Amino acid sequence: MSKRLLKERQKLEQTPLSYVKNIDLVGDDLFVWDVTLSGPPDSPYFGGSFILRLEFPTQYPFKAPVLKFQTPIYHPSVLKQTGEVCGAVLGQWGPTLTAEHCLLTVYSLLQDPQPDHPLEEDIAQQLATNRKEFEKIAKKMTKEHAMK
Repeated sequence: MSKRLLKERQKLEQTPLSYVKNIDLVGDDLFVWDVTLSGPPDSPYFGGSFILRLEFPTQYPFKAPVLKFQTPIYHPSVLKQTGEVCGAVLGQWGPTLTAEHCLLTVYSLLQDPQPDHPLEEDIAQQLATNRKEFEKIAKKMTKEHAMK
């Protein structure tokens, strides 16, 4: 299992994704990664750098990692209190899926926020009924927390 994680990390370092700035192990723990993602162009997160923590269970790849933003972010699929990303966004998890799949899924969430899998009902409601206000608040939080 740790062999697979090591290979996945090496692949991401050798063939970097355009939106991934950095991948750090937390305390040299192969099971906990802090990944710095760039906010997508044409999104309220553009210009920001967001740290996403991936916590891999010992049962990985048979069990999905837990994804948590360390950088505060305004998004309907992310818990304000903890930064945890809604597990449903990863879909039906299986051992063929990878850390790269997780990163792509989260980047897609930032690219095109949807109220489909909300952890924050109020933000999802705002996104559905007043997208301009949602984007205004998301941009403000990006500027305050992700542009340093």
